[in-house]
Amino acid sequence: MSDIDVSVIVPCYNVERYLDEALSSIERNDRCGLEILVVNDGSTDGSLEIMRAHEARDSRVRVIDKANQGYGATVNRGIDEARGAYVAILEPDDWVEPHMYDDLYEYAASFEAAYGLPDIVKSAYWRIYLPETPDEQKLRCSYYKRIDPPQQPFTLAEEPRLVWHHPSIWSALYRKGFLSDKNIRFKELPGAGWVDNPFLFETMCQADTIVYTDNCYYCYREDLPGSSSATRVLELSFERWHDMADVCDRLGIDDFGIRRSLTVIGFRYVGEAVGRGALDDPSLEPMIKSIFERMDPDVIVSLTNVSPELRALAFTMCDRPVPHMSKAAYMKALADEFVYSVRVNGWRFAIERTGIYRERRERQDKESARHSA
Repeated sequence: MSDIDVSVIVPCYNVERYLDEALSSIERNDRCGLEILVVNDGSTDGSLEIMRAHEARDSRVRVIDKANQGYGATVNRGIDEARGAYVAILEPDDWVEPHMYDDLYEYAASFEAAYGLPDIVKSAYWRIYLPETPDEQKLRCSYYKRIDPPQQPFTLAEEPRLVWHHPSIWSALYRKGFLSDKNIRFKELPGAGWVDNPFLFETMCQADTIVYTDNCYYCYREDLPGSSSATRVLELSFERWHDMADVCDRLGIDDFGIRRSLTVIGFRYVGEAVGRGALDDPSLEPMIKSIFERMDPDVIVSLTNVSPELRALAFTMCDRPVPHMSKAAYMKALADEFVYSVRVNGWRFAIERTGIYRERRERQDKESARHSA
């Protein structure tokens, strides 16, 4: 194991269109000891042939061919067979910029003498927005320049915003010994299952040492048609949120900042559902209520980035008195978010997203107010 620094796990199911690009991007790493575990989850297209071609010409590539079991079981197989000090995950419809794993491993190694190898090495990433359209843009992720721990390494309690945004589990290295010691694995469900969410919370909450860099390497095709993020059902979001809450409860985590991040995620999922008319669906309404019931009222009040109407709905559905929540504070939070978007990704993106967000918020607020009345 000593000569392998990073094992990159590539879980594959019918991804022949993108797989060559993904594997070629990993192979551009040439400084760290690397193995590439391409785990074929019973693909029925030409994916296996592409994997075999890479395996034949690069000795660092190893193909693991198995029957279809779903994303979680496929990544777990890769973790079990990984020989590196660290494991990483690359989705086969994405790619990485040259030397991502070289750089992140060397960054981890720079802390080894003083602290040992960190449990998690986390980086910012590139959003490929509106992929494969004339309007495609390459943008920095929503936590870029927002992660500012008091020191490196740090714990999640010292920088809880790290789990506030998209789970992005693939923009990181995870120390293999850490995963083994804590017995951390993915939930094994059919299909994709959105199992990255509980894995994010499990790893971040359990880690004693996290290091972070704002360097962007990973290129994530956002909401690519047919991807799990584009095709998920609302119930799946709710189930995975409860999985994340279960992690916090099991580990006895009562840190206000971590619970606040969990609550932000819950409102993000519920807000989307409310905007899609979920409150009029007798099967979804109790699921939304069950999320609100697990939220701390003091945390809800503190969330100035969530509309007062949506937060009032949380109190109303749980038969709790609705406290005063400042509209002005919410509008300031929106203005701050617009300024951040302009600074990080430019005027064009900020203006485009403002229009989309405004329409979405208006639907959410209208539905929330109607059901709170």
